[in-house]
Amino acid sequence: MNHHTSRRTELISRRTPLALLLISLGAIAAVWWWLATPINLARAPIDPDARLQCVSYAPFRGEQSPLSPATQVSAEQIAEDLAQLAKITDCIRTYSTDNGLDQIPEFAAKVGLKVIQGIWLSSNRQRNLARISTTLRLVKEYPSTITALVVGNEVLLRGEMTVSDLAATIRSVKAQVSIPVTYADVWEYWLRNREIYDAVDFVTIHILPYWEDFPVRARFAAAHVDQIRRRMAVAFPGKEILIGETGWPSEGRMRDAALPSRTNQARVVSEILDMARRENFRVNLIEAYDQPWKRQLEGTVGGYWGLFDSVRRALKYPPGIAVTNFPSWKLATGGGMALAILVFGSAWLALRRRPWQPRLASWFAVGMSATTGGILFGVAARKMFIESYGVGGALLWGWLLVATTAAPLFGAHALMSGRALPTFVELLGPKEQRSRSVLTIMLGLSLIVTVVIGAETALGFVFDPRYRDFPFAALTMAAIPFAALTLLNRPKEGTRPVAEQVFAGLFAGAAVYTGINEGPQNWQSLWTCAIYLLLAATLWQARAAQIPK
Repeated sequence: MNHHTSRRTELISRRTPLALLLISLGAIAAVWWWLATPINLARAPIDPDARLQCVSYAPFRGEQSPLSPATQVSAEQIAEDLAQLAKITDCIRTYSTDNGLDQIPEFAAKVGLKVIQGIWLSSNRQRNLARISTTLRLVKEYPSTITALVVGNEVLLRGEMTVSDLAATIRSVKAQVSIPVTYADVWEYWLRNREIYDAVDFVTIHILPYWEDFPVRARFAAAHVDQIRRRMAVAFPGKEILIGETGWPSEGRMRDAALPSRTNQARVVSEILDMARRENFRVNLIEAYDQPWKRQLEGTVGGYWGLFDSVRRALKYPPGIAVTNFPSWKLATGGGMALAILVFGSAWLALRRRPWQPRLASWFAVGMSATTGGILFGVAARKMFIESYGVGGALLWGWLLVATTAAPLFGAHALMSGRALPTFVELLGPKEQRSRSVLTIMLGLSLIVTVVIGAETALGFVFDPRYRDFPFAALTMAAIPFAALTLLNRPKEGTRPVAEQVFAGLFAGAAVYTGINEGPQNWQSLWTCAIYLLLAATLWQARAAQIPK
């Protein structure tokens, strides 16, 4: 009887991890297939049979930024962009003449593009006068190219000019040109400052559903744009209304239920353009190319409003190609499967070095860690490349990805070896308390990096949340194996370390505040908060052995 029981146990022990591995690989493939499911649109965002009315254009690439006076965009760069844009639109809207942008009308004329020329206004009166002078010169030089002037862009929103000064500036420019003159701002600021209405030839409003005080879901964005347009037509019945900016971001953090994504951007742009054609109203999309420099002001989301990407200058949604949120999903699936296999391999290696019969729950924990890591590795890697801004951002998110990818690998080995999650003191404490095990040290380093960077993000959501991205994918990859270790390989008796207590309290407090502040519709926030709470619970269970006196 004992002989048969022993053989049956051995058979189960061999079959269980293999079955769990196959289930894990199947789950990874299934989830990525679902995530990459393309959407069907009634109208392609860029339709070869229907050119765009107009699109905002800024030529900045890479490290170029209008925030730096040293930036000067070359004529070749502008010519290359405008030759490409002339294939999809009849008109571009510009915002300034600084940084070499005064060359735009010249090259627009060569490719047959019309220009709605912008004059950037600020609180600096001397610079305003210089920009106005430059623009007036361009109007005289390219009378058949520049079709209208936008005197000031959101200067009231930024609070850099008074209404009376702005109106006087608009009237001064208007008196010196024969083309229509307007001012552009968020629609609400037109309603608050109706005096500007009398100074302009037509009203230019910005309707950005994502940035509304109460953000609008992508599925309702086009309807919101139409609703605001109709409301403004009633408020200002005597003049034409141009929607000077509207669109949707392809990357970035959620605001309430407003989710930036490739499919949502394609859907919103498609629906707005279709509505404009049916309702016969003028619309200018924001924007032609992704602008990396805007991330300095608005976070990741600010840099991803373009129809073309900023690096390859390629259309995000070419006609005839299905739109998906994860174009490289096959690579992500392969990477995730490889990680899952390595996690199971780490567990098997631990058993070979220490042959014993682990609990079934330990294998299930390994399977959960492998599956979670395999699914989220591609998401976390993509978020790292997209959300890293500058060298500091690349180092921060790069180290987090390395640490959270290592967590399930070393966590699986610890699960099978019967080791508990190490405490900070085992790596950073007095010499007599430090661990000498390389594997324990590696797992501890993964824990420390995850907790420290996670704490930085948690504090950010409390004190400066508006433009911060949610690190839900990477943190989940580490939090699951850490929690499993704490649950199954309970820490030895001892005192609760102070460092773990502090971090546990920080994560718990930040989770509650962030969950309330971001609202119940933001699933990225709720997911991140849940992981903060899981990390808090894990750290609270930590125990450190006391040093004998």
